[in-house]
Amino acid sequence: MRQPPKHAIDPRAVDVWKISAAIYLGILWLILLTSVVFAILWAWSFIYITGAIIITVLLSYIFIFLFPKLRYRRWRYEIFEQEIYIQHGIFIRTRTLIPMIRVQHVDTEQGPIMKRFHVASVSISTAATTHIIPALSEENASDLRDRISQLARVDEDDV
Repeated sequence: MRQPPKHAIDPRAVDVWKISAAIYLGILWLILLTSVVFAILWAWSFIYITGAIIITVLLSYIFIFLFPKLRYRRWRYEIFEQEIYIQHGIFIRTRTLIPMIRVQHVDTEQGPIMKRFHVASVSISTAATTHIIPALSEENASDLRDRISQLARVDEDDV
């Protein structure tokens, strides 16, 4: 069996994922708060609201504190001359080999939260799908994009 890839993503990925999860869960908390207000106004049973609060607290812990750390530990990548090797997954570990000859284009992506933490993702497009290596430092993402682009080029003499 092949050894796992060597390179890890940037540790700041954990903070980026925590903030992103907190934003999504903030919406869930607003819905829950609205439900509590309706329960008080219309004298609904608090059994359902209590259950919803427990579930929301549990989901908040899992998605904000637990999953980002696990996700960071599992993300690995390595670039070879002939292929790109990516490994990720919390419960199901996925190992992907992308042949360089199949790479159509490579992009770097950076949203507002990633920009705040000075990280960027590298997006590798093939004819079938797009693969993403998330949360690399801006400099590493740029270097990786350029390196993959250079390795993916095919000379007309080689064809």
